[in-house]
Amino acid sequence: MKIDVQELKEKKGIIKIDDTKPYFVNQLRRTMVSELPKLAIEDVIIYDNTSALFDEIISHRLGLIPIPTDLGLLSFKDECSCKGKGCPSCTVRYTISKEGEGMIYSGDLQPQEKSWKIKEDKIPIVELFEDQRLILEVEAVLGRGRDHAKWQPVIAPGYRFQPEISYDEKHKSDVEEFIEKLPKGIAELKKDKIEILDIKKLPIFESYIDKYDIDFIYIFRDPTKIIFSYETDGSLSAKDTLVNTCKILQEKYNQFGKELDKLK
Repeated sequence: MKIDVQELKEKKGIIKIDDTKPYFVNQLRRTMVSELPKLAIEDVIIYDNTSALFDEIISHRLGLIPIPTDLGLLSFKDECSCKGKGCPSCTVRYTISKEGEGMIYSGDLQPQEKSWKIKEDKIPIVELFEDQRLILEVEAVLGRGRDHAKWQPVIAPGYRFQPEISYDEKHKSDVEEFIEKLPKGIAELKKDKIEILDIKKLPIFESYIDKYDIDFIYIFRDPTKIIFSYETDGSLSAKDTLVNTCKILQEKYNQFGKELDKLK
């Protein structure tokens, strides 16, 4: 297996994986979605709410706010040494105390420790009018996407097979003419093949093939060469998301191997 990290930004990653199988990459995707833990607000104590929204609606909105997560410092509440009482090792606390006209944003959540300050600070929670106020306290804990969508750290991870595009040599002049008709930055003609410059623009290339009813260009998708892409909600960086997902997947494979050994 050969891995090429094509893009790794704060919230986005694109990885090309060669000599692999679709089931492995799909397992990587499923692990990101359902097994990778992150912080999310679980418990909300509302002391005063005179806004236009019910307590339940505000609590729901709070639960969907991305909370910065450090998996190296935190443990699950039910696995913590505090036995679920809620200590700094498993629980992160925030408060909001606002009164008067104006919008309350996610950045108005004040952490008990400054290191847990909300990064996605412009998410609207509720708008206050005149003398309205909102006073509350929340607790964020680790959870997994399989338990609730609010604990899902990634957004629509997916993969594509690397396309290999060839053409009939008898129609080389027609291919050159076709390439000229394409928008710039879609594809270019090589010696014996057509190279897509941006994999995300492959559907545009295919739409032009359909538009001009072309039957001398052939697209083959190689299932052993896969481009995997994902984005995070900001609770984890793209790098931490990938590294921790691979650790979880490795642990699962090791555990599976141990269970198989018991059957021998």
